[in-house]
Amino acid sequence: MSVTKPSNFLSTSISAISGTVSNLNHELLEYVNPEKPTHDHSSVYYKRFFISKFDLGDKAIEAKFSTPMAIADGDSMIVSGYPKDNTFQVLAYANQTQQVRHHENWIVLGLGAIFFFAVAISLLNSELVLEGALIPKLFLFGFTLVGIYMGYRALLIREAIKLISGA
Repeated sequence: MSVTKPSNFLSTSISAISGTVSNLNHELLEYVNPEKPTHDHSSVYYKRFFISKFDLGDKAIEAKFSTPMAIADGDSMIVSGYPKDNTFQVLAYANQTQQVRHHENWIVLGLGAIFFFAVAISLLNSELVLEGALIPKLFLFGFTLVGIYMGYRALLIREAIKLISGA
């Protein structure tokens, strides 16, 4: 196992770790829309997260992606992410054995952040906010926070991809 190129980006320390996969465990986390009709089994009503927990050398790794990871016990991998509690949270990975790289789409997150900022700016210029109404101010605050989070997450994923590409 080796730790390569730590990057301290905005207060979150992102680093890349390489090693051999052991103790692999796949899980599926599924959220169901409460308004889903009981007779309809369409996948549109489900939000699935594929969680893979494994060891990379002596480090506990956890990866949550919208698609299953291409991974097996004994694969040689490089993962990039950040430590959280006692596990390493993966933002991007490169499976050297299977020649597969994957990360969530940071461009969509960035576009989402721009959308939320645009809504916040339009609310900022609305008459209700200028008059001091509470509800529009709460919406303004909420849209701004969501935009900041989405932009921050997009930048973290982009930084994680850079670390994997350089390894």
